[in-house]
Amino acid sequence: MVDDATYRLHTLLMPSKEWSEVGKAALAIQGVLGPLGGSLFGAWRSQIGRPRDEVQIITRWPGGDTNVADAALAGVLPPVRKASAADMQPTLRPINGRAPSSQGNYAFRRFTTPEPDWPEFLSLCAGAWPGFEAAYDSQVIGLWKFHTLKDGLIESLLLTRRPNLAMWERSKIPENPMEAEVRRKLSRRYDLCVDTDVFTTTLLTAEDRKDDARWT
Repeated sequence: MVDDATYRLHTLLMPSKEWSEVGKAALAIQGVLGPLGGSLFGAWRSQIGRPRDEVQIITRWPGGDTNVADAALAGVLPPVRKASAADMQPTLRPINGRAPSSQGNYAFRRFTTPEPDWPEFLSLCAGAWPGFEAAYDSQVIGLWKFHTLKDGLIESLLLTRRPNLAMWERSKIPENPMEAEVRRKLSRRYDLCVDTDVFTTTLLTAEDRKDDARWT
């Protein structure tokens, strides 16, 4: 069963060279969110495709009330240069509130899909994911639908994890019939969209390994 909590995506442009402060503040973030009914699902730093000091934070709200989320984060983080946030609902995943904890290459991919094509889009995701995860030592963390619907278009966010950037590249090129079938389903999914974009990140709140590389 899919998690029925509301999730909130926070995109923060931190002060210059202070993106790491978000990772250092993870416990403080958990501390302020808990009494308000929320929790920290994860925080990610830019790897490829976004500004160096941009951070993505996802918070989880089982009660559905995210009104206090932005102020709570602002209370424990340095003043930011720019901030935006949006509520989203799980579709096929996550099925619970368990936060990702292993370091790796995390891809944030957004899709814009015509509403009539949304059921097929979901079906293709569900059909492709088992083969994708088996072939590439990768995980689908979640596929969320944003609460806003504009001009009959559904916006969604797919978050996937691969062990490293090399596997992200490897997953684009099928090497056997099973992988080719996965790619066929994913390609059809892309064709249903009127727009899609992706950037990659690493996990600031990883429990196994800290990422100190200079990616951007």
